Amino acid sequence: MNIVFDIGNVLVRWDARAAFAPGLTPEAADAFMTRIGFTALNLRGDGGETWADIATAIADKDDRAMFLSYLPNYARAIAEPIEGTWALMDRLRAKEHAIHAITNWSAETWATGLATHPRLGTSFGTVIVSGQERVVKPDPAIFAIFCERAAVAPDSCVFIDDSEKNVAGARAFGMDAIHFTTPEALEAALTERGLL
Repeated sequence: MNIVFDIGNVLVRWDARAAFAPGLTPEAADAFMTRIGFTALNLRGDGGETWADIATAIADKDDRAMFLSYLPNYARAIAEPIEGTWALMDRLRAKEHAIHAITNWSAETWATGLATHPRLGTSFGTVIVSGQERVVKPDPAIFAIFCERAAVAPDSCVFIDDSEKNVAGARAFGMDAIHFTTPEALEAALTERGLL
């Protein structure tokens, strides 16, 4: 079986607020991110736009400068691995399942992800980074890119993601999919499928 992992908040905890510390408290970071619409701006980065181009959408110069501070401080946002999921991946690999990844991740920050967590560069047979492909989950095109590149059929894949929208997108494309909440719940779902 092909086990296809999302990365952010599945294998690596992502807390964007941490990239704006110590300049902002968590509360101030939340207020800032809400004010500029960070979620939508970040998704544009995941879709392949550069941070500099995205920043032009922010009118206030101080907010724009704070937004641009995200890139040099990005490693703080992804500092913590979710070790329970990594342990499950190792067990799946030991059972001779193929391990892959599809991640919504900016092309500009992917190198920082690899430097912060070197296992991301060695753990997957095929890895699809949305920012490099310029298409984001749950667009069916990203699942098609993965299947073509990995030379696998959708029905031979189990996709794992913390986003219910992405899980629904994978299912609509023909994959089995598991909504990730905790490593323990993932272990139960994989065991139920006879994969562990």
